Amino acid sequence: MAEIDIGKHCQIDSCCQKDFLPFVCDLCSGVFCLEHRSREAHSCSEEPVKRVSQNTVGSSTSFPCSFQDCTGKELLPVICSQCGKHFCLAHRHQDDHKCEKLEVQKPRMAATKELVQKIVESKDISKSKGRKGAKNSATAAKVALMKLKLHAAGDKALPQTERTYFQVYLPKESKDSSQPMFFCSKWSVGKVVDYAASLAGLKNNNNVLTAKKLRLCHPQTGEAFRMDDALLSLLAHQVSPLYNGGNVILEYLDNEGSGLENVTDYITQT
Repeated sequence: MAEIDIGKHCQIDSCCQKDFLPFVCDLCSGVFCLEHRSREAHSCSEEPVKRVSQNTVGSSTSFPCSFQDCTGKELLPVICSQCGKHFCLAHRHQDDHKCEKLEVQKPRMAATKELVQKIVESKDISKSKGRKGAKNSATAAKVALMKLKLHAAGDKALPQTERTYFQVYLPKESKDSSQPMFFCSKWSVGKVVDYAASLAGLKNNNNVLTAKKLRLCHPQTGEAFRMDDALLSLLAHQVSPLYNGGNVILEYLDNEGSGLENVTDYITQT
């Protein structure tokens, strides 16, 4: 087996003892054993560097504070990393000694903080705007539902659990602007239109190919719903749902018409 060489010999000629954990002098960088590790024991040729004191009072070194009218002193230097001056512990922070370097940075830091705050606020506002319309519509529908239940017309034989209430805004040519009605939530849009026309006494020529069709439209977007759409699916729609207690619009549209151009013409009539 090969012999493993571990440790080093002491540099003192009269010693040369091999030490497995030799000591290295921090001044002359020589290698020594335990007995000769001190500078006196190996007659170190290097002299330790003496620190030049900045202010000597008797035999002690002190560092006076550079802050105006401050008489404080410290035994160890407390130097500002920005201006490079000495300060006492009470004035060591930049704010405490009114550091000239800090004065330049303050307006920039404040401006940056203000800019970041505006960006955060603008994002919060943009997010809330997307939810505001739906949230307000749902809340208004809940309030209106209680009133509609007192006056709405509909099939009294329908179970309460299947009733869906709307304030139905009628075509512009009608004598009444709107009527409260309730329908079965399981009906299709086509059946809702037929039943609403019957309750309001409206002319319904939806079975005539060339005639204008009576259509049910969304109260915010003006979009005309398809006749085969289920009322339940419109109530559960994720983007622009109808609300139990909310509004719907009935109007005559051309066969090619996809909806109303201005829903405010109907909702603001009353």
